[in-house]
Amino acid sequence: MRHLLLVFSLCLALGTSTQATAQRARHRAAQDSLTAELEALRSQGHFTGFGVALVTRRGALYQHGFGFADAQARTPYDVHTLQPIASVTKTVVGLALLKAQELGKLTLDDPINKYLSFQVVNPSFPRVPITLRQLANHTSSIRDNDFYLSKNLYLKPSQPLAGLPRTFREEQAFIPADSAVALPVFLQNVLTQQGKWYQAKGFLARPPGELYEYSNVGTCLAAYVVELATGQSFQAFTTRYLTRPLHMGASGWNVGDVDFARYARPYQAPAVPLPYYSLTTYPDGGFISSVTDMSRYLRELIRGYQGQGTVLRPASYRDYFRPQLAASNFEERNERNPFSESYNVGVFMGFGYTGYIGHTGGDPGVVTLLFFDPKTGTGRLLMLNTNLSGRAAEVAMYTIWNTLEKYQYRLGH
Repeated sequence: MRHLLLVFSLCLALGTSTQATAQRARHRAAQDSLTAELEALRSQGHFTGFGVALVTRRGALYQHGFGFADAQARTPYDVHTLQPIASVTKTVVGLALLKAQELGKLTLDDPINKYLSFQVVNPSFPRVPITLRQLANHTSSIRDNDFYLSKNLYLKPSQPLAGLPRTFREEQAFIPADSAVALPVFLQNVLTQQGKWYQAKGFLARPPGELYEYSNVGTCLAAYVVELATGQSFQAFTTRYLTRPLHMGASGWNVGDVDFARYARPYQAPAVPLPYYSLTTYPDGGFISSVTDMSRYLRELIRGYQGQGTVLRPASYRDYFRPQLAASNFEERNERNPFSESYNVGVFMGFGYTGYIGHTGGDPGVVTLLFFDPKTGTGRLLMLNTNLSGRAAEVAMYTIWNTLEKYQYRLGH
């Protein structure tokens, strides 16, 4: 009997081992097939470089870089290449707000003027307070005015201003590093009537809390309140409570904070490089990261949605991922583009009409998409170091995105 049990156990082990070997072979074959399809898309020439990832709560199923971080230097774009993630950064601000609330430093329903040294009010509704929650769900009535575009992008030092291409927005231009101002100075100048960059159109003619209006300036104001409430810089706060716990050691908030040897050159088009720059309004789009670090970030978001996150408590994650708006909060609700996060909003966390949760981002030479499917717990990440320079490039980007979705089941099983 012992002999028979031993033989049975040996056969079972061999069968399990063979099955595992076959499964690994299928996984590698699927990875190779996905890489080949994405390389074929890269070869169409619409992007200088890009990185992608497929992620679950257990970690990355697939990570890969394609093309070049710097075409002239022939530096490959790989999973450790660094670049700004543009407006996906706003999801970081949401986590920071909720962490500060957990620490007892603020509450989301506080009026912002409880913390500010300068008063911010909608001039048409001066008695209606603006709250942190309204900043977080883009119903604060604060809009981006003309100076948001013209005073925001400042060059990395020692780069000449002459001869630079315009950005993908005609009214947006680069400014020299010595013209940059600190974020609080920018906010006070843009948001108070005494400020030199104040414009009445910087506020909606609707009361706070009523209408969705995507606001970069409002995002930065929320991050600044976190600074004031916690008594530490926003960079230091997010390092302590986010990037360090998630082992995102390569990430940072400024080109001077990261390993510049790994930094991707931004491109207006594949043959048109842009200068290196930073954002005065860095909390709305200036977080610098890599495919590897952002995969860890996406894993945490998925785990947080499932009640198993580590950065926030389950109750905070429920607030973070709770859609907070109704149809009445929108004048033109986005019910067509499945890649938009503007169908509903949590705490700086977007929801598409398809049910996907995440955010998109775009700044000069940078495009980022980060979403996960709450039903399957699988997420996708795409980081480009090139603007979308036409309809063909847009189609190619969405084809990359859909190709990742096509493979997520094969790689996940």
